[in-house]
Amino acid sequence: MAITSNIAATYRGPGRVITRLLSLGQREDRALMYLMSACIIIFIAQLPRLSREAHLTGQELDMLLGGTLMAWVIIAPLLMYIIAFVARGIGMILRGKGSAYGARLALFWALLASSPLILLHGLTAGFIGPGLELQIVGLLWCVIFFWFWIGGSLAQERGA
Repeated sequence: MAITSNIAATYRGPGRVITRLLSLGQREDRALMYLMSACIIIFIAQLPRLSREAHLTGQELDMLLGGTLMAWVIIAPLLMYIIAFVARGIGMILRGKGSAYGARLALFWALLASSPLILLHGLTAGFIGPGLELQIVGLLWCVIFFWFWIGGSLAQERGA
């Protein structure tokens, strides 16, 4: 199934999608591709906000872009691996039957599947700016992300 179809299916049932992705076999390159794609999309989503910030404050856009690129494409993936490791540790404590790969896949896929809302958040930050609208979109993204991550984590901890 195509990635876009899987993203749409995740909104209907994140556990089923993670189970289907796990049934394709353990492929670390696939999980890394999901993570890096999500991080690049998040970087792209920041462009309207950074452009607005540079215009309003007089800062150099290049410096803002460089810092954000480093944060999302180099540092964030490393942190996501650490978070997935901790999530798997919690799964082991709770006697889950999942795997470290499944924990990584659930986290990375949740980040990628929630990326349409991250793009909406970036557009809201860039065109509307700080305010209630931005907070609502940010809260919606957080709720959806955690729903996807928890649902996927529970599915992979049950299976294996």
